Amino acid sequence: MVTTFVAARVARLDRGAAGALSVTGRNVAAARHAAYWWVLLSGFAEPLLYLLSIGVGVGRLIGDVALPDGRLVTYAQFVAPAMLAASAMNGALAETTMNFYGKLKFMKIYDATLATPLTPMQVSSGELLWAMVRGGVYSAAFLVVMAGLGLTSPGWALAAFPASLLVGFAFGGLGMGLSTLLRSWQDFDYINVTQFGLFLFSGTFSPPGDFPPALRVIVELTPLYHGVALLRAVTTASPSWGLVWHVVYLGALAWGGLWLAGRRMEKLLLT
Repeated sequence: MVTTFVAARVARLDRGAAGALSVTGRNVAAARHAAYWWVLLSGFAEPLLYLLSIGVGVGRLIGDVALPDGRLVTYAQFVAPAMLAASAMNGALAETTMNFYGKLKFMKIYDATLATPLTPMQVSSGELLWAMVRGGVYSAAFLVVMAGLGLTSPGWALAAFPASLLVGFAFGGLGMGLSTLLRSWQDFDYINVTQFGLFLFSGTFSPPGDFPPALRVIVELTPLYHGVALLRAVTTASPSWGLVWHVVYLGALAWGGLWLAGRRMEKLLLT
């Protein structure tokens, strides 16, 4: 009986994974157009320009910055992992906010998709997987730049790649869940403002200890802060057990957003 139960669960997981991958495959096919790759390139260029202008340029005036363990690194090494986290965030949110909302509300792609055996959770999982693919492309390219500039070693760059995927996974789930709650295109102004605020005030350009105590508490609760702290520890070769908390936070955020998106899609499309 136990064997039959386990086999049934595995078969269900296989069907769920196949359904999610079919949604991702549809996005891969749609991304073959040249116009999409220009959009992809623009999302990578912004964090790179910030790294070169502020991390490298302004960094010459700032000097070294202390890490939580007391070690000193150059300002460019301090800023680079934050730009990596921002790049993963940008890629994931671009797919799971405006693109996802357009498919859901205007293109009506998911109405047609749910006429097949696919479930709302499979559709959400497939879209989140595609968001991770886009975030992964950004992260891989950015890590190559970091290693090329000597801002991290190739070995730690490889270790940082799965961590950057987790950051994209978290923001992809969050963006998808929020997109199902939006009423119109104008609501994206709130997301854009929040995204830019996270970019500026998540320990990206200065250590959280530089903020007033009350603001520091808020900063350390934001999702991008956890992504920045995780990637900064990995790329600067300073891992610790405290990183487990960042991983748990980001994983819970991703799962919560995915669950919300699946439930909301059921309500919007199946009722």
